[in-house]
Amino acid sequence: MADKLKVTLVKSTIGAIPKHKKTVEALGLRKLHSTVEQPDNAAVRGMVDQVRHLVKVEEI
Repeated sequence: MADKLKVTLVKSTIGAIPKHKKTVEALGLRKLHSTVEQPDNAAVRGMVDQVRHLVKVEEI
């Protein structure tokens, strides 16, 4: 496993179900194409997996 994950919002949350909107917000993503670095752990991996259709993930 990598130390961190670089998560980028590539698709809008307009029209997404409310649970997915909250997950994207909890990851720290606010606007389209915004990028955050998150620790690589099971909790973050689960959140990313839930919204994998909205985000792009890179291991760094």
